Amino acid sequence: MNVLVLNGVNINMTGKREEIYGTESLDEINARIKQFAESHGAEIEFFQSNIEGEIVNRLQQGGFDGLIINAGAYTHYSYAIADALSCVKAKTVEVHLSNILAREEFRQKSVLAKHTAGCIAGFGGDGYILALRYLLCKE
Repeated sequence: MNVLVLNGVNINMTGKREEIYGTESLDEINARIKQFAESHGAEIEFFQSNIEGEIVNRLQQGGFDGLIINAGAYTHYSYAIADALSCVKAKTVEVHLSNILAREEFRQKSVLAKHTAGCIAGFGGDGYILALRYLLCKE
């Protein structure tokens, strides 16, 4: 299985920003994901952008069987990313480092959710591993 891990706005600052997002850097999280993927025979690609259009372009490019997406704040209002997700044929899981349901009201809604199999939130970097485990078991 070929899995794309797509991270959006400000996720590159993980480990450097508010404690609610954890202390692990994105590079550290990606290293753990890569190790887990390789140990389970999956190929993994990482993509991060703070630019909405670049995220849409990467989704439209395709070339993956599974998708793990943490769009950051775009989760709550990017209909452009939601529209691009609606065209994705790959199994998709939405991930959030923090528990978005325990946060501000505007963060409790995901405009992406209807285009994903499910959402894993509040487990920090482990959420990506849980999402990958789901994708690999649903293969």
